[in-house]
Amino acid sequence: MTNAKFQMTNKFPIPNNKMKYFLSVILTGISILSISSTAIAENTGKIGYIDLSRAFDEYQKTKDFDKDLEKKGDIKQEAREKLVQEIRTMRGELELMNKNAREKKEIDIESKIKSLQEFDQEAKTDLTNERDNMVKDILKEMGDVIKEYGQKNGYAIILNDRVLLYGDSTMDLTNDIIKILNEGYKAASPVTK
Repeated sequence: MTNAKFQMTNKFPIPNNKMKYFLSVILTGISILSISSTAIAENTGKIGYIDLSRAFDEYQKTKDFDKDLEKKGDIKQEAREKLVQEIRTMRGELELMNKNAREKKEIDIESKIKSLQEFDQEAKTDLTNERDNMVKDILKEMGDVIKEYGQKNGYAIILNDRVLLYGDSTMDLTNDIIKILNEGYKAASPVTK
């Protein structure tokens, strides 16, 4: 057996000064991040989430507005039905008229049909705009209530449940927000007897 001498070979090159500087910056950065992430984790407030769709739907103001909008839609539908009935009556009268009167009546019918189409478009636009404005106002109000709730109760983050893949039910704030919204709405609404 031959006695082999242990030779020390340098398989890893010794870093030059730039490399040493770069490694020290990286290691310092990692150290700072690990220390700060621990501090952040200790000082972070609570996290919660809200089912905004359910809160919106169960908010009494939304329900009341939907009823009001439905009534307005019914009124517009009644007005539309009157226009349709006038057109039907005018068409029924056509067969009893002579040629000259018939031509004039057809022009009147065309004008009524155009009025009906314009009425339909205007009614649809009005109701859609009113609904859009209501949704915008209610969502802003909900956002304000959620922000105030979060600040008062020490929440760092409150999320919409649609962005969650999982959320523990103890973090669901939906019922609390619905309660606050409905109590505030009830307090602000005039008392009806």
